[in-house]
This record gives sequence, structure tokens and C-alpha cells, in this order.
Amino acid sequence: MKLITFTAAGNTRIGAIVEETKIVDLNYAYQAQLKSEGKYRYKEIAEAFVPSKMEALFQGGDESIAIAKKAVNYALENPNSFHQQLIHKKDAVKVEAPLLAPGKMICVGHNYREHILEMGRELPTNPVVFAKFANTIIGPEDDIPFYPISEQLDYEAEFAFVVGKKARNVSEADALKYVAGYTIANDVTYRDIQRRTLQWMQGKAVDGSAPMGPWLVTSDELQDPSGLEIVLTVNGEERQRSNTKNLVFTVEKLVAFLSNLMTLEPGDIVLTGTPGGVGVARDPQAFLKDGDVVKIEVDAIGALENKVALQKGEN
Repeated sequence: MKLITFTAAGNTRIGAIVEETKIVDLNYAYQAQLKSEGKYRYKEIAEAFVPSKMEALFQGGDESIAIAKKAVNYALENPNSFHQQLIHKKDAVKVEAPLLAPGKMICVGHNYREHILEMGRELPTNPVVFAKFANTIIGPEDDIPFYPISEQLDYEAEFAFVVGKKARNVSEADALKYVAGYTIANDVTYRDIQRRTLQWMQGKAVDGSAPMGPWLVTSDELQDPSGLEIVLTVNGEERQRSNTKNLVFTVEKLVAFLSNLMTLEPGDIVLTGTPGGVGVARDPQAFLKDGDVVKIEVDAIGALENKVALQKGEN
């Protein structure tokens, strides 16, 4: 499935993309199915197994995903069977980031071979790990806010995965069993602020600096995260291109490594690193400016596109 978070009539909920243009509301679809089966307390049952928030859905694991799939089929066959709207036209709602409040948002630096070389570094023996936070997340229909605290706003195309099961000390062989699905992110970075200290976080944690989306492709649909082409353009000009086969630390290695350090929880998201071609490493350097359109495409997922918008006098 392609899972999506959307806002309609002021309410933010989750759904599944069908036929590329329709969104089935998962929670309402399951409520409708349960009600048709004569179940009492159908609202409460639906909220327990197929809730209206993405992070909560993943807490139900494979069982919740399987139930959601059946509910989608019910809604498609019975679109007018419920007192709430089961199916929305995609262009009639606002598409949000797939996850709005992940418990952890872990980023991996220096993970594409060509990016490591362009930054003049050696291949790491262990992943370089840092964090972003939920305040950075924006969706595919939001502008990237450019605050006047720096003139070095940079892009970083990222392939990201979402944890689907509680993971602690997981082996590489079992790692993909703990991945719920995959999405696209842009690790927008204020370069000079990032380099004020040896710790990168302050240049990575600015509000709105993690565009994400447009949806999440579940791991049963995308079973092999290796071999996916990833491309970033600015105003149509290609700036980054690589393939997830070039990751130094694969999804499997990252799940194993991170779960050895900490307990990974359902809904945690991991950004796996960016390819070569970032603005700070180009000659001449090429940073983002007001009005630029940044588009990231990843095979089997889709495209994430955002416009840069200068925030005058704000921070």
C-alpha cells in the first residue's frame, strides 16, 4: 500500500492511495466494515486496530496493516455505506508528511560513497548518526521556510525508512522484518550554522527543514530497498543522482546498528544519508534561494517537491 496523511475539512487523518488519484480513509473504512458486520463499539474497535494517526497504526504491526488492506477493499466496494466520507479525491485534500510526530528521527551522515569523497573524507567504519526533530517536518505541499539566519541553505536528497516493530539487538538477516515502509525526505541544512561546532545539530534542527513524503510505500510492496535510483533537481537542473546500492551502510546494517544502541519503536524514522552533489561541495557553491523548486525522485516511491520561501523578519 501507499499510506498517506491528509487533511480534509480541518481534520488530519491517514489513508491509502488507490488508482493514484483517490484516498481511502483507513479508520472510517474499517469502522464502516465493522458496522456492516453488526459489531457493537465499532468506533472503539477501529481506533484500536486501524487508528487515524500513522504512528499509532504502526504500533499495531502487521496485523493492523492486514486489517487496513481489507478495509480499503470494503470501502472501494461500498463507497457510500457509511455516514462519514470514505473516499476522497487526492486533489481535494491537503497532503501532509506521512509521519507528523515520530518518536525518534535519526539521520545518517556520510553514507553514499561519492558524497564522502566530495567532502574529502574517508569511508567511515561506523555510521555517523545525528538527530532531527518533529518541528522540522513539513509535507509535500508546504514551502521550505528560509529564515534569514544564514545565506547557506542547502538540500540533501534522502531515502528514508520507518520502523514497524519494536526492535532491540536485531540481526542484519532479520532487519527488514522490522521496517514498515519507505518514503522520501530532504535533510535541508543551514551549512554555516551546521559548521559552527563539531556537532551538526543546530544547522539541521531549524523549523521546516525536513520536507517528507509524498506518502509511505509499505515494505510488502517495496521488498528490496537496494538498487533504487535517487535524483534531486533544483528548478529542473539535476544536482544529485545516485542509487541506494551505493549506500555504505544499507537499511539492514542501519537497523542492526541502531537497534544495538537503542530500542527502535514503531513510527521511528531513519534518513539514510545523501548522495554527492550538495550545494556546499559544488564549484562554485550553489545554495538555495527564495523561489527555488527542489524535487527529489526515488524509484518505486515517487517524487517530493517543495518551493523555498524566504521568511522575512521571522525565525
